[in-house]
Amino acid sequence: MTDEITSIGRITISPRAISTIACQAAMQSYGVVGMTSKNLADGIVHVFARDPRHGVQINSLGDQIAIDLFVIIEYGTRISSVAASVANSVRYQVERAIGLPVAAVNVHVQDLRVSDID
Repeated sequence: MTDEITSIGRITISPRAISTIACQAAMQSYGVVGMTSKNLADGIVHVFARDPRHGVQINSLGDQIAIDLFVIIEYGTRISSVAASVANSVRYQVERAIGLPVAAVNVHVQDLRVSDID
């Protein structure tokens, strides 16, 4: 959780809010077709919970944030380019929204998906 104390009070931003911003930024990136779980247990929980922040893990490092993204990328795209684009987009959107620096955005490509060819 991030806290900032101003002259008129305290601003607290929860990891859930940061996760939502990061997930939306990742899903809007070219080549990303979905988010996935870090492991099987998290995947089973998602089946029952339908969490919109699925596939995002936030770690606070003092006044900085580290974000881990677990993504599914479109087959046929350049994986390294898509991952770099996702990391840059997420970093920009989170820093713009909350005003705190993002120390790291780690993109874990968990799977590739082939689109339906008609």
